Order: sequence, then structure tokens, then C-alpha cells
Amino acid sequence: MTRHVILGCGVAGVAAVEAIRSADPSAQITLVADDAHGFYSRPGLAYYLSGELPEKQLYIFSPQDWQALQVGFVHSHATRILPGEHRLELGSAGTLTYDRLLLASGATSMRLDLPGADLQGVVHLDDLEDTRRILHMARRGRTAVVVGGGILALELVEGLRAHGMQVHFFLRGERYWTAVLDEAESRLVEDRLRHEGVHIHAHTEIAEILGRKNKVQAVRTTRGEVLPCSMVACGIGVRPRIELAQEAGLATERGILVDERLQTSAQDIYAAGDVAQVYDPLSGKKLLDLLWLPARRHGETAGANMTGQQRTYQRAVAVNVLRLAGIMTSIIGAVGSSRTDEVTMTRGSSETWQPMPGTIAVASGGGVNLLRLLVDETTIRGAVVMGEQTLSLPLQELISTQADISSIRAQLLSRNELAGQILLDFWVARNANNV
Repeated sequence: MTRHVILGCGVAGVAAVEAIRSADPSAQITLVADDAHGFYSRPGLAYYLSGELPEKQLYIFSPQDWQALQVGFVHSHATRILPGEHRLELGSAGTLTYDRLLLASGATSMRLDLPGADLQGVVHLDDLEDTRRILHMARRGRTAVVVGGGILALELVEGLRAHGMQVHFFLRGERYWTAVLDEAESRLVEDRLRHEGVHIHAHTEIAEILGRKNKVQAVRTTRGEVLPCSMVACGIGVRPRIELAQEAGLATERGILVDERLQTSAQDIYAAGDVAQVYDPLSGKKLLDLLWLPARRHGETAGANMTGQQRTYQRAVAVNVLRLAGIMTSIIGAVGSSRTDEVTMTRGSSETWQPMPGTIAVASGGGVNLLRLLVDETTIRGAVVMGEQTLSLPLQELISTQADISSIRAQLLSRNELAGQILLDFWVARNANNV
């Protein structure tokens, strides 16, 4: 009987469990997690925070589902990996011996490094317990300061505003999410936030969090301004939890380096999800995805290979379909406006959203409906679709298959206001020809 140990109870770890159990009904599977709430929808936390989703709907599996998988669950914090001995140390909980180990421990929010950062009222949105804590503290009429510039920060802004708090949004740069959105896209999000009563402060950073009786009372900015508040919500980015892998001598960079089978540099140890740095054939680099679907596919591939199968992970174009200030938005492929090494990763993002050399931006639309394409000589490399989502699936297909758009490229570049219709007609004709 093969002993499988899965470190992490997120979507990557659970997908691996399903793959292992499907291939090997007799395997011993143990899930180790320091989150006592087990497996739930991490993307759903934003909707729970805003009041759109009850807590019970975060849970994806029923007790019967877990029973069918025959998984042992250990609530503990792993302290050390001993690859040579095939052991995982769990502090006071003892030691687990494994035949195969999967590292799927996810990522954690980056903490503010400044005076007052440990005061009560400084919050993050990592897990269910964090969300409960924020909901307990959120009160109509109170003031919160949110710092950050990506998806995580926006989830905090919208969640706190939904509970009637006065929200001040501190942006380190000149506009929202400069790493991914262009100016028109950022301004659209900001305008919507202002309409909802959010106060946006560009080029603003916290120098110090001021407190009284160990509770947040105000923030002092780097310009010396003091803003009274009862909460400081931090959404400045996340960092993959790779410390155990580093201490164990596994090959790491920004994440844990894995091969095409999701195996690490250590025999019988695999990695999946936010921690796994996977080869991207389009860029020729090993990159990180902090997205739900790639994490699930990582887990499926790693789990299958842990049972002795020879399955290769085929990295797909990174896609996230989400709401930004109430606007449905699809982000597909290479769309970014900043160099990867200058950008902090945030939940719901991908390193493949970095700029691609030799691409030209085509932008069209107005109001809440915006379309931006990044095209090279023959293909579309990335797209942002805001508002109307008719083009989302066609663009996902055209980008993922690297469809040759040479026949319409000149039209796209010269008739930007018609880019959406030109693309849709091209996609329809292409599919009709392939029938």
C-alpha cells in the first residue's frame, strides 16, 4: 500500500487526492493542513465578505464526498521535510512517513513592514478565519484604509464598502493595477469605485499605523498626513509558501521548480498550485500562476504521476474571468504593462500576463465596454475584455490555439473601433471552415 501525504488542503491538494484515489483504490492518503476549516472555495471568500454568498456555500465537498475519498486529515503545521528519510515533521503532532509527498501549501499574504503593523485592526484576506475576523470588525460608519493595487486589495475595498464602512484606498502608483491594466481600464475601475463612495489616494503609502490600547486609531502617510481609521486592510500581494522546500534543499526560485510531471528536484516529492513554478512554452521560462483552474490541473497531473502514471502537464494560456468594481472582466494571456520582476504577485493573477516583446496594443470601446488586444505579426498574444463578454470565449480560443490572424491584422490596427466585430466575424468564419 503506497503512502501519499498531501501538504495543503486547497484545490491543488484536493485535486491530487481525487486523482490518486481514482487510480489506486487501496492507497493510503493523508491530508495535512494548518487551516482547521479544511477545503473551501478560496475565490468565494470575496463574495462571503461582501455578503453575496453565505458561509455554508463556500464548502465544495459534502461529508459523503470525503468519506468516498477515504482520506485521513491531520490538522497541523508542518515544520520540516526530510527528503532522504521520506519523512514530514509536524511539530507536536509527530511525524508522517511517506512514499510520495505533494507540496500544495499555497501562498500567503505579504505583511506590512512598518511601525504599528501588529496592532489589532490590521487585517488580511488569506483564509476563512481572516474573513470572519474582518466581518466581526466591519461596522457601518467606521473608517478603513486599504493598501494594495491588485485583485486582493479590490476584494477588500468592495467587501468593506458593502458593510457601510468609509473606505480609503491607498495606491502606491498613479492608478489601479498598473501591472495588468492600461490607463483607460484602470480609470474605469476607479470611476466605479468613486461612484460607490470609495476615496482613492494615488501615490500614497503608509509610514506608520498609530494605535491606542493596542488598537488601530489612524495611519500616518509618508507625506506626513494623518487619517483616522479603525482598520487597515492589507492587499499588497502574496508570496508562495516555499520555506519548507528551501530548508529541505529543493530547487526554488520564486516558487518550487518542477518538471513537466510536476516533480521537484527531490525524488518522490511533487509540487502543485501557487507554489509550483512551471515551464511555459510560449515564454521559455518557468512561471507562477495564482489561479484556481491551473492549480486544479496541477493537482490532477501531480496526483496521477504520484501513482506511477506518466502524465505531462500542458500549460494553457492563463485566463481569469472576474468582477472589477462590478464590471465583468476577462484577462487572457500576455496583457501586462510592467516587467514581471518589478511586479508583486497577487491572488488571481499569473506571471504570463507580463508584456510580450514585439506586440502592438489595439484598444476599442467606450463606457463600461472596453477591449484591448496585444497582437504580434500573426497572432493575438493577450486580451482584456471589460463589460460585455461576448468576445471572451472566442478570444480564449484564438489565443490558446495561436490562431493565424494575418488576414485581419491590418483591419484590427486601422479600424480600432470595429475590432470586436472584426474578431467575432473572423472567429465565426474560422469555426465554420473547421466543421
